[in-house]
Amino acid sequence: MATSIDPQRTIRDLQDLRSLTGDGDGAQRVAFTPTWLAARAWFRERLAGLPVKVHQDAAGNVWTTLRGASDRAVVLGSHIDSVPNGGWLDGCLGLLAGLEVLRRVSVEHAGKPPFTVRVVDWADEEGARFGKSLFGSAACSGNLDLDEARRLTDKQGVSLPEALAAVGIDFERVKESGSERATAAAYLELHIEQGPVLLDLDLPLGAVLGTFGVERHAITFHGQAAHSGSTPMNRRRDAFLAAGKMAQEIYAIAARSGGGVCTIGSCTTKPGIVTSVVEECRITLDQRHLDAAALARMHAEARAAASRFAAEGNVEVSWERLWCIAPAPFHPELIAFADEAVRETCGTSHRLPSGPLHDAAEMAMAGVPTVMLFVQSLKGISHNKIEDTRLEHIDLAVRALDRLTEKTMRWVASGGRSH
Repeated sequence: MATSIDPQRTIRDLQDLRSLTGDGDGAQRVAFTPTWLAARAWFRERLAGLPVKVHQDAAGNVWTTLRGASDRAVVLGSHIDSVPNGGWLDGCLGLLAGLEVLRRVSVEHAGKPPFTVRVVDWADEEGARFGKSLFGSAACSGNLDLDEARRLTDKQGVSLPEALAAVGIDFERVKESGSERATAAAYLELHIEQGPVLLDLDLPLGAVLGTFGVERHAITFHGQAAHSGSTPMNRRRDAFLAAGKMAQEIYAIAARSGGGVCTIGSCTTKPGIVTSVVEECRITLDQRHLDAAALARMHAEARAAASRFAAEGNVEVSWERLWCIAPAPFHPELIAFADEAVRETCGTSHRLPSGPLHDAAEMAMAGVPTVMLFVQSLKGISHNKIEDTRLEHIDLAVRALDRLTEKTMRWVASGGRSH
């Protein structure tokens, strides 16, 4: 294996980026803001001296291309944007590790590898400002719903098209970024796990099986307001009672699902005063699973339970679809290569699904052979300034991504056959 990979350079780059774009509350690289633009300019400075071409596509994704003897490309990607007060590694680790692999490939092959290698910084993976995750990669995959996205606004009332225009992106043309997929033979992404699985197993790295599908809905129970003192318990049409039963039932649904998760993330009541029985209770339900059939069963069970609890309480129930995305299983051969790369790097591997969404899901759904590597997250925490990963684990992660890239290039050379 080549020895010119330098993970410590990646760590220094990550530390420099934290100093440039973070503060005492964490990372502040929210997409389409001045800090995000400064981070991207800083990244371009890291490319000085490399024989690469850099361009921004129609959706604002930035592509760095090391042209090879073949146009078929192994793409390494992630995102430099963050949530407000975010962690120092979320997204940018994969981007800067990809840069280090690109540096190594350029040196090893004297600037002309057998296949093209590309590094992509996806625009607005987090969706922190407009509530729409995976904007740039969804535009590239073709899955972006333009009518839905056109109506999005931030807290100041600025629309997504207006924010894009302010940074030189024409909203109506963003799907033209799909042309970037034409030569993609494989897509690889390194990311912090953001959860506690690897931490609990005391393992540095893991190979990712795919990203969960999501069913996200608002459930509203409609009862009747009544005086809290004068209304007997057996005469009440309490919307909150039905919602409260759902809070327990979703744990039972998740337990039966074989690996799924369910979350009620918010609850609002009307009239919302201490002296009234609740007339209306709106809860939000997020359900996730790697298996599409299991996810469908979870959703059906939730609907049946809501109807049952509504009938028991003599209230009505209605559903509002907030957002859904299908599960995105990764490519089985690339999963095997990722598993090998991890075992060769640190001795032991583990295969796990991703509960959070990633740009890799969009590439997988667009038909590009895709896989991810996860590196352990201390405390299992992300989207928080306390997010962290051991430096020695970051070092191993860069090395594993490099090994995975080499294995993938050999696989591409074989026409997609096992090596």
